[in-house]
Amino acid sequence: MKKIVKSLPFKLLLGVIIGIAVGQLSGMEMFKAAGDAVMNVVVTVKFILSELINFCVPLIIIGFIAPSITRLGRSASRMLAVALFCAYTSSILAALLSMAAGYTIIPHLSIVSEVDGLKELPEIVFQLEIPEIMSVMSALVLSVLLGLAATWTKAETTINLLEEFQKIVLQVVTRVVIPVLPVFIGFTFCGLSYEGTITKQLPVFIQIVLIVIVGHYIWLAVLYIVAGIYSKSNPLDVIRNYGPAYITAIGTMSSAATLAVALRCAKKSEPPLRDDMVDFGIPLFANIHLCGSVLTEVFFVMTVSQILYGSMPSPGTMVLFCLLLGVFAIGAPGVPGGTVMASLGLITGVLGFDETGTALMLTIFALQDSFGTACNIAGDGALTLILSGYANRHNIKEQNLKIEL
Repeated sequence: MKKIVKSLPFKLLLGVIIGIAVGQLSGMEMFKAAGDAVMNVVVTVKFILSELINFCVPLIIIGFIAPSITRLGRSASRMLAVALFCAYTSSILAALLSMAAGYTIIPHLSIVSEVDGLKELPEIVFQLEIPEIMSVMSALVLSVLLGLAATWTKAETTINLLEEFQKIVLQVVTRVVIPVLPVFIGFTFCGLSYEGTITKQLPVFIQIVLIVIVGHYIWLAVLYIVAGIYSKSNPLDVIRNYGPAYITAIGTMSSAATLAVALRCAKKSEPPLRDDMVDFGIPLFANIHLCGSVLTEVFFVMTVSQILYGSMPSPGTMVLFCLLLGVFAIGAPGVPGGTVMASLGLITGVLGFDETGTALMLTIFALQDSFGTACNIAGDGALTLILSGYANRHNIKEQNLKIEL
């Protein structure tokens, strides 16, 4: 029992429950004065913790991807190409699956699109900004180029420095990021509960949100079955360890913010995941593999088009949208709403949405953003299993430091 209480999943769930309860109490008229004071603290601490976590993300990306590339040696370029192919293929196929489901299901739905009555969160009392040393995409590109260049030039000093840097980042993750995550998630749900998002906004689109969540599970099942067959491993040995990462993703709504926990879960899945493929694949896929968000966006743009314009886009237009969306997803930031924000040009340009359609799209996407992020994170484990299978099939030797998270 003591082990369960100290476990990360328990702490995360406890944070969610306490957060929702405090948010509901703070929103009651009888506790208005005390509730306002509590929410001032909540939004302020949440902002500071968010800044701290986001500051650590580029460090985690550099600390894991660059050293893992140097360990791969001559196979680094090939493994990077395989990873990009897997991420793009997964996103495209998820989008096409969602498109097919949209044409089949949406005409039979009766959806109301009125959303009102939400409370406004108080202003942040103390806005302590902690700017990132660089953007997530800059860290990703730097990691890849630094790792590849160090490998090509056989720069032993740089390679050793990257190994030392990874050990430093591991301590930051285990002693700073993971301990504050339950608190951050609790405060996030407290804010959602106070606003009324959980109790009022969600039921507005409950039908399509549930449909999309089912779609996430279907696609995850497909990914893990394919990964298991290709790698000749039991995919359950991976997915059963992903509970904490899934819960964290729901709370943070950010692949980047969930990265530390995702690494920890993947490390517990060795074997069948290879340690070097975890260090390389998990941070990389957290930024380029957004299958859940893509699947969601495709279904939602079709729904919004049906609501506002009376019909869904033509199949040809949707196929073009899906193919381009896969490209945009690779470059989208792993932050709340990153995919839909990165693809606003597609929504207005390819699909012809006006300001009303774009606003409704952003609103409905926000309702399930946490579940889409959770699907992204869980799917990364399947793609890492494919990378592990590829490395084993092509006799790419595993050379790495065994470091437990």
